[in-house]
Amino acid sequence: MIHSTIIEVGGKELSIETGRVANQAGGAVLLGMGETVIMGTATMSENAREGIDFLPLVCDYEERKYSVGKIPGGFMKRGGRPSEKATLVSRLIDRPVRPLFPKGLRNDLQVIALPFAVDQECPPDVLAITAAGAALAISDIPFKYPIAGVRVGLIDDEFILFPSIQQIKDSDLDLVVAGHKYAISMVEAGANEVDEETMIEALAFAHEAIKTIVAGIEEFAKTAGKAKREVKLYTVDEDLKKAISKKFGKQIEKSLLGAKDKAMRESALNDIIKDIVKEMKPEYADQPDKAGQLSEAADSVVKGVVRDLIIKKNARPDGRGLEDLRQLTAEVGLIPRVHGSGLFSRGQTQVLTIATLGLPGDAQTMDGLEDAEPKRYMHFYNFPPYSVGEVRPLRGPGRREVGHGALAERALIPVLPLKDPNFPYTLLLTSEVLESNGSTSMASVCGSTLSLMDAGIQIKSPVAGIAMGLMSDGKVFKVLTDIQGMEDFCGDMDFKVAGTREGITALQLDTKLDGIPDEVLSQALKQALDARLKIIDVIEEAISAPRTTVGDTAPQVVTININPEKIGALIGPGGAMIKKITGTTGASVNVEQDGKVLVGGNNNDQVKEAIAMIQAAVGDIPVGTEYKARVSRVIGRGALIETMGGPEGMIPKDHIAAGEFGRIEEVLNVGDE
Repeated sequence: MIHSTIIEVGGKELSIETGRVANQAGGAVLLGMGETVIMGTATMSENAREGIDFLPLVCDYEERKYSVGKIPGGFMKRGGRPSEKATLVSRLIDRPVRPLFPKGLRNDLQVIALPFAVDQECPPDVLAITAAGAALAISDIPFKYPIAGVRVGLIDDEFILFPSIQQIKDSDLDLVVAGHKYAISMVEAGANEVDEETMIEALAFAHEAIKTIVAGIEEFAKTAGKAKREVKLYTVDEDLKKAISKKFGKQIEKSLLGAKDKAMRESALNDIIKDIVKEMKPEYADQPDKAGQLSEAADSVVKGVVRDLIIKKNARPDGRGLEDLRQLTAEVGLIPRVHGSGLFSRGQTQVLTIATLGLPGDAQTMDGLEDAEPKRYMHFYNFPPYSVGEVRPLRGPGRREVGHGALAERALIPVLPLKDPNFPYTLLLTSEVLESNGSTSMASVCGSTLSLMDAGIQIKSPVAGIAMGLMSDGKVFKVLTDIQGMEDFCGDMDFKVAGTREGITALQLDTKLDGIPDEVLSQALKQALDARLKIIDVIEEAISAPRTTVGDTAPQVVTININPEKIGALIGPGGAMIKKITGTTGASVNVEQDGKVLVGGNNNDQVKEAIAMIQAAVGDIPVGTEYKARVSRVIGRGALIETMGGPEGMIPKDHIAAGEFGRIEEVLNVGDE
């Protein structure tokens, strides 16, 4: 039986239908807005998976080129690895739904969102979040609340709900928010130095829209939803945890507060957990189920002690106050030959970011579902195992690394001169995490600022990032500034905030709670601002302003202008002329429709030679200028020469050389230069 509903929100209609497609899934919906159509499905295995201590959830968003009438480019039409965009949208779905499954659920879960049709007026990413939430709401899978995702733009100081792709480009804010009727549970944002007060208003605006959508989904689920399945939930025996806490609680607390070094603290805690298992295992020899839970129960007790110390005593493992930063250091210019480098350390988190300047032709071609220009700024984030003292194979970037790179990338966009018509470079920043104890993505933001300034890129202002945390017992909320790894693992929130002195440039919020109260988010943003300003002070102590010029090893780029009517002559038949110029000189040449030509090379000689050939090709040779030329033909009255591959010209016989000579071949021959 087909069920459908229409939800009106922000002057647009959101349609949801079930019963027509994918009826063997646990839950399936077709969700539409404008001419964008997304199918969301949610399915759960029959039985729980044994021997795991986590929720086995996989969320996938897969781009389908047919949704925009495209056949995939390249040799392999089928495609393989998901695009960066698909990976990021998969994370947008995963992050808000994961906290809302029952604690202890061990059945395999899969949530899939597929775009069947994409309208450029209605971007599919936020609709995929809502499609996933609606599929879960009507499915037989236990799930706490229906969720929805919305996007908010800011144009001329007005908030816009579900902006089009063009409006997003024109907006000072690109804010994606997911949540349920009670609270916000996920935030992802890029912003053009938006102040904290405006951001709080935008979050509240988004939540009102979310509440409208989830109310409609709840009503829809009453008639179209399936009965929720009874599932077995894995639990750690409470009496076991109480026994461990009573016997070892003080020892755990002493170890937590006794060492500020991450490795020493973890080693001490691991020793205690081993002692717990060794000492208590004989007590449960006749209860193998409980004996098998000792290690996990001990981990749970450690986590509880960390939380209690902060909530009840304001005591953090490394001895800092709730709003204190770890020790900060910043350095530039450490690595020779590269175009720019910055090393940023925050406690035991350390990131080296390298800036590489490329030519316009190095921009990344985008082949997604959205109309997009070539990407002239990219950020690669690498998290090797040695950064946390581990050994594991290197298998390329995972979802986490892609997400962290995208966040750091987004944080710097508002201060880069990418829209300056005289800025010719393509930029690649690569962040190498050398040491990790939490907040490496925000350290990458700080390292990016350092490396860009060292490279001579005239950024608008320095950008810094900070990770905020939260510990809560449901009544008391303690917001932590600059969380380290243990506080992230044991805490309730990871709220990353990046920005300049003037405002926010990027946000990312993840939570393990059902949601975060508005007043807690407001407090976190205020503390983040205070921390951000202190970090920028440290950055400016290392380098107060961008270097005035790019380094000697960076590509040299010169912009010249030609008559647009001469573009054809410069390109030549089948691109022959421009290929000859680039092949001869080794320089790159990029021609724009308005006649602007960007000439780039590894050194000034390459650039000068290419410019000379361009001027010759378009017949724009200044009188009195010397050029290299080649004799192409010799005729009776003179020699025909080809000036740097440009049009032929003739030197009369009496201008070829001084003095008397008979035949021209006595002075010039074909091929002479």
